[in-house]
Amino acid sequence: MAQLWGGRFTKETDKLVYAFNASISFDQKFLAEDLQGSRAHVRMLARQGILTREERDQILEGLDGIERDVASGVLEITDRYEDIHSFVEANLIDRIGDAGKKLHTGRSRNDQVALDMRLFTRRNLCELDAELRELLEVILHIMEENTKTIMPGFTHLQKAQPISLAHHMGAYFEMFRRDRLRLQDIYRRMNYCPLGSGALAGTTYPLDREYTAELLGFDGPTENSMDGVSDRDYLIEFLSAMSTVMMHLSRFSEEIIIWNSNEYRFVEIDDAYSTGSSIMPQKKNPDIAELVRGKTGRVYGALMQILTTMKGIPLAYNKDMQEDKEMAFDAMDTTKACVRLFAGMLKTMRFNREVMLTSARHGFTNATDAADYLVRKGVPFRDAHGIIGRVVLYCLDRGIAIDDMKLEELRQFSPAFDGDIYQAISMQTCVAKRLTIGAPGPEAMAREIALAKSCLEKHPAMSDPSRV
Repeated sequence: MAQLWGGRFTKETDKLVYAFNASISFDQKFLAEDLQGSRAHVRMLARQGILTREERDQILEGLDGIERDVASGVLEITDRYEDIHSFVEANLIDRIGDAGKKLHTGRSRNDQVALDMRLFTRRNLCELDAELRELLEVILHIMEENTKTIMPGFTHLQKAQPISLAHHMGAYFEMFRRDRLRLQDIYRRMNYCPLGSGALAGTTYPLDREYTAELLGFDGPTENSMDGVSDRDYLIEFLSAMSTVMMHLSRFSEEIIIWNSNEYRFVEIDDAYSTGSSIMPQKKNPDIAELVRGKTGRVYGALMQILTTMKGIPLAYNKDMQEDKEMAFDAMDTTKACVRLFAGMLKTMRFNREVMLTSARHGFTNATDAADYLVRKGVPFRDAHGIIGRVVLYCLDRGIAIDDMKLEELRQFSPAFDGDIYQAISMQTCVAKRLTIGAPGPEAMAREIALAKSCLEKHPAMSDPSRV
């Protein structure tokens, strides 16, 4: 059993305890980050005269060899090792001898794992940001193509007012735009290097923490060593942000599932993003949307888990914090995959424009506009509201829309109706004349699209500086 401690112990760790304590089965995911941090640490040690150049070069060559051999399959990460740190160090010593034993000079596993987790989280945060940007580009394209596509807008799942599909999609653009802003905000707060904090109280070696931070693409070192090794706020914030992303995806998925139903038929999901039934040959199920909706709970669970783990931990590092990884790793993979799959499904989805328009017409979504028409003719709003309510009942009894009624029929309810009523309540007019952000529909939509484009231009996807 390869481990980085044991000098004061007189007997072997119980095998069950060793297995319970070990983290190699999951922390091997950040082998790249562990090697990355070790390279920066060794370069700094040599620069400070703590290691010789020859020792630095030996260690760097050994680390490169480990990375190559793991990638090629020559070297296997197994449960012989307690964690990824012991795997790297043990193999380094086997390859280069005593120089490998100097890798850990001025470093503790506490600040080492704190660094690895921060590097791993930063990389995943940047990858999620890139996936969200791709999704926003898909949504923006749909907006540009559908400024004149009319559909019913809903409140309480009841048809409410006619809107453009572009405007509906714009609401989701805003949600995912805010998600990206949250990630950028988290990035700024978390981008500080804990290496050099030691176990909790620093080290007596003359480390250059600023140089190590610079090598790893951080804005600087963390200010407090105890906080440096025990802080997981950045991970909690990232999991919270991912939970919000998943909540937005779940809302969107719910709408697509409804729109895809036989009762609505607003959309047709591409075959590549649908599945069939094992018994009912006519079925075409929106499984991707349903799975995205379902996987939201996994990400929520990871957030609750880390909050629960951290709530009772005194300063500084405690073994409980090993539980920051497995569910967080799963949440990162799940969120990135869901965003990527959702963007692909959305990009290939077909919108049934005529069905949407018919649904808007027969859902009395122009009722408010009809009431507003009467108000402009001098009818008090409360009276106009009552008149149009009775008009809707009349239409329901006959299975027609308001704009199917003859002028003589409308005048039975109010003499204020005139021939211009049909233009006033046409779906196109209702969408075009309604004011949003202080401008009529077409102008407001053009502005919304221009702002969306500007947002993508101003905020390119973040890149992990240590991997550029």
